[in-house]
Amino acid sequence: MRPGRLTTPNVAGLVLLAALALLALAAEWVAPYDPAERTGAPFEKPGPAHWLGTNDIGQDILSEVIFGARISLQIGVLAAALSVALGTTVGLLAGFFRGALGVVLMRLVDMVLVIPFAPLMILLAAYLGQSVWNLIVVIGLVTWARPARVIRAQVLTLTGQEFVLAARALGAGPLRIIATHIFPGIASLAMAQFVLAASSAILVEAGLSFLGLGDPTQKSWGTILFYAQARNAFLSGAWVWWVLPPGLMITASVLAFALVGHSPHPSAART
Repeated sequence: MRPGRLTTPNVAGLVLLAALALLALAAEWVAPYDPAERTGAPFEKPGPAHWLGTNDIGQDILSEVIFGARISLQIGVLAAALSVALGTTVGLLAGFFRGALGVVLMRLVDMVLVIPFAPLMILLAAYLGQSVWNLIVVIGLVTWARPARVIRAQVLTLTGQEFVLAARALGAGPLRIIATHIFPGIASLAMAQFVLAASSAILVEAGLSFLGLGDPTQKSWGTILFYAQARNAFLSGAWVWWVLPPGLMITASVLAFALVGHSPHPSAART
């Protein structure tokens, strides 16, 4: 297999991700009802009028799930972008400038990595308040250290290559070397880290929202699960149509990003 060629899992992931993105973008036209509107009896079972039934106040769950795709994917993509942007910047600087700046930045990375992940997220989310943008900031601030360490390792490898040493010998400045020789070499790695971060961010958002730390005014898959738990759907037959659909959508989105980021085994790549 030639390097850079899309594999079957990659294509499947792109198709699934595109379908979820189109569903989110076309939510107003695809959803049968306004997710905030009461359109049926409470705990109405799935039927012709409500394919996935209704929740405890009579809102259509299918419409909630469709609109939830917009919020969940938005948080996943934007939080991943923030995480990778911070991680790439720190990793690039720490790998290129190996003096005091590099040491300080890597100690900061180590400090973030050793802090317990879940308690830190819960603390930040509770302190900043319930908001979609606060969730994006929290997830980005907590998850940037791993991309930073990966990017730094690649930068260290690139700075020892002959073309970088030649550029230094010819008098090229740090900014020129970084922009011309280093950054193109880490762009694909940063994109791979973005894919991983996006799938993780969707899971993190669902977890925080399930704990009641999400934005209660916005419909996301995590907030749907939160209200299902708060209204005892797990202890009744309503879990079938109230819990499973958003759970399956979370699984599908994470699977889509995982397939997009799938890389063949090195031995298979040589065939």
